[in-house]
Amino acid sequence: MIEKAPLDPVHIGIVSVSDRAYRPAFYADMGIPALQSWLQSAVRNPIVWETRLIPDDQQLVSDALIDLVDRASCSLVLTTGGTGPAARDVTPEATLAVATKVMPGFGEQMRQISLNFVPTAILSRQVAVVRNKALIINLPGQPKAIAETLGGVPGVPNSAQPPVAGIFAAVPYCVDLIGGPYIETDPAVCKAFRPKSAQRPIPAS
Repeated sequence: MIEKAPLDPVHIGIVSVSDRAYRPAFYADMGIPALQSWLQSAVRNPIVWETRLIPDDQQLVSDALIDLVDRASCSLVLTTGGTGPAARDVTPEATLAVATKVMPGFGEQMRQISLNFVPTAILSRQVAVVRNKALIINLPGQPKAIAETLGGVPGVPNSAQPPVAGIFAAVPYCVDLIGGPYIETDPAVCKAFRPKSAQRPIPAS
């Protein structure tokens, strides 16, 4: 009988950046539950969660990202909120400040996806970076936009509108390349892309 090797656990950090949600009596955070729900449906690996809810403060955001990568050993960190042009929106600056490499393709694709729905997507300043062996990605703040950004937009049958790929299809291979765990996804939710040479073989049991 041939079986796949057990999947490695993956440490995932989630940072919700919001002045309003930081004061729970005023506004309930929606970003962390939305991200956890989508990731639990898409990722087949056991997940070890590290969550942070912090206000819109550049130094606090940078400190949280450093802590999640350097101390908590997260291989993937997703932020939500704080990516617009307002004075208090500082998540991209905080993310770039802790980067060892910048991954501009993620931000380009996220804006392209959102433009299918709202023209104000061009105001988003979302970035993605690598810090050591971790991938950090800024995501939108609304649950619907989070799911669309990660999973993509399906094409319309019998229409000229083609499907738009979500960014998460590229995440597992990126994590491979920077030295993180091998992440497998449920193709019904998000089919990860890897070249054949990077796909994990199925060992004989």
